[in-house]
Amino acid sequence: QVQLVESGGGLVQAGGSLRLSCAASGRSIFRFDAMGWYRQAPGKQRELVARINSGGSTNYADSVKGRFTISRDNAKNAVSLQMNSLKPEDTAVYYCHALRGGDDYWGQGTQVTVSS
Repeated sequence: QVQLVESGGGLVQAGGSLRLSCAASGRSIFRFDAMGWYRQAPGKQRELVARINSGGSTNYADSVKGRFTISRDNAKNAVSLQMNSLKPEDTAVYYCHALRGGDDYWGQGTQVTVSS
């Protein structure tokens, strides 16, 4: 059974940094077609933040390009999201996502709050 567990959220001042981690159990991260991070702010729809596919290609939401970096940690079987130059509008619950064929897997979410 696949499980995704996020960690690393918290409260940070604008301009600061946080690193989120998503540890996968039950399957190697390289067996997923893609893994990524989504976020959902209050009253808004869930949106894609960053994604990395099995070949290592990445894509980012325009709002985070140049500030966020997604990467894989082979030793930990995890995917990380390094978030720099955080802005108050980055405040949201961040969810880890994995895709394998027609199956979607989600983590429980981790809160990121950026104060101005």
